[in-house]
Amino acid sequence: MEIPFEQLQHGDIVIARAGQTIAVDGVITTGSAALDQHKLTGESQPIEKGVGDNVLASTIVLAGQIGIRTEKAGEETVAMQIGQMLTRTTDFKNALQSRGEAIADTLTLPTLGASILCFPILGYHSAIAILTNTFGYKMRLFGPASMLSFLNIASQQGTLIKDGRSLELLNQIDTVIFDKTGTLTLEQPTIHQVHVCCDYCQDDVLRHAAAAEEGQTHPIAKAILAAAHERALTWPDTTETKYEIGYGVQISLPDGIVRVGSQNFMAMEHIELPTEINEIQHTCHQAGHSLVFVAIDSKVIGAIELHATVRPEARAIVNGLRQRGISVYILSGDQEAPTQALAKTLDIEHYFANTLPENKANLISELQQQGRSICFIGDGINDSIALKQANVSVSLRGATAIATETAQVVLMDGNLSQLITLFQTAEQFEANMKQNLLISTVPATVCLIGILFFHWGVLTGITITLATLFFGVTNAIWPLLNQQIPSHDTQSLSCTK
Repeated sequence: MEIPFEQLQHGDIVIARAGQTIAVDGVITTGSAALDQHKLTGESQPIEKGVGDNVLASTIVLAGQIGIRTEKAGEETVAMQIGQMLTRTTDFKNALQSRGEAIADTLTLPTLGASILCFPILGYHSAIAILTNTFGYKMRLFGPASMLSFLNIASQQGTLIKDGRSLELLNQIDTVIFDKTGTLTLEQPTIHQVHVCCDYCQDDVLRHAAAAEEGQTHPIAKAILAAAHERALTWPDTTETKYEIGYGVQISLPDGIVRVGSQNFMAMEHIELPTEINEIQHTCHQAGHSLVFVAIDSKVIGAIELHATVRPEARAIVNGLRQRGISVYILSGDQEAPTQALAKTLDIEHYFANTLPENKANLISELQQQGRSICFIGDGINDSIALKQANVSVSLRGATAIATETAQVVLMDGNLSQLITLFQTAEQFEANMKQNLLISTVPATVCLIGILFFHWGVLTGITITLATLFFGVTNAIWPLLNQQIPSHDTQSLSCTK
């Protein structure tokens, strides 16, 4: 029976199938499934859950089918509570002004004061001439024009900047914090090693696993099939497939019944793990990696070790940030071991693991209190509060809706390859704004001196003002016309798109 979401009540049983997003917080009453929770909890590997286990709204069923007794729905769910936290978080952006407006506001009173003082001494015409060359109002024109130019440039480079003031703030950033899962790593894991036993070779283990996973769509199956295709392996077709929901898959081949799945699946089928495989399992569990076991009939022939896949561009981006004198952190809800391993792989000295969503924002706040200016990069629901807290927030196309809505900057390529270019764009914007300030103030200063000492009149003042406006607007839009900023500077860092 299908009912409107709004009519869900405590105690209702909700069915969630493979590929669907769980709609409620509750407890599994029937079935079992492999769940992807990384966008909510930060855990990198799928979690197997069965009857009696708790599940959360906004997590995805990768495989299996479960019945969930509703305990929380709508605004009561953890995902919605995170959204409510966002509305209670102080919005620092309201206290900011754009550079042009701030400079204009600062110089307005001094200009008005100079005109008033000049009136009784030099007369009406000189006072009006000073007002026509006010220092501030030109920056109200030049600042927005520059910002629009650079926002256009950024969009052509594949970066959507939703809050133009982040261009100013990026130049103050001294610390970049990455979320781990989904930001520095990809959803699909990588086969790190194929462990063998019982006189089978690695290709034999991988071939049987690929035969069993043929037609499956979850990330682990895709990783196994990709590795098998990379080795140019072939396997016979099978029409007899039995899927044990949430645990593994069983097929019939000429050389026996092949079972591929988790340790729980092997135990459920009364298949004992060899001693050497058991030791490998213990080591992988401690390191935060996962194993998929492969058995023929009642004998385990090997295991496939899966690691999180690091984004190919991640190392170059981290090195590029370090070259700019920016400190790099990892902030993750995942376990200590995989977070530490990723930090070591990317040569990142600072990391935080096992971090709850609300604590991510607290950690950023603590760093800000130490005088750091933070850019946080995340993609999950659990990152949204931290995105709101950071000085500049960046997300990726394809991330959760709440993350892309909260972030000030969205990398539209769906990867990190444009991050260094984003900082370069901000530098170019800063240089352009400094040129705008010179164009706005130097002619006005010269005009003021001319009025005070050489009695220049209104006509001269207007002429200087028009010339200043021409050069200022030209300078503001010149980067867009000339495309000063290279569109793919990260290629020099060997980033791949």
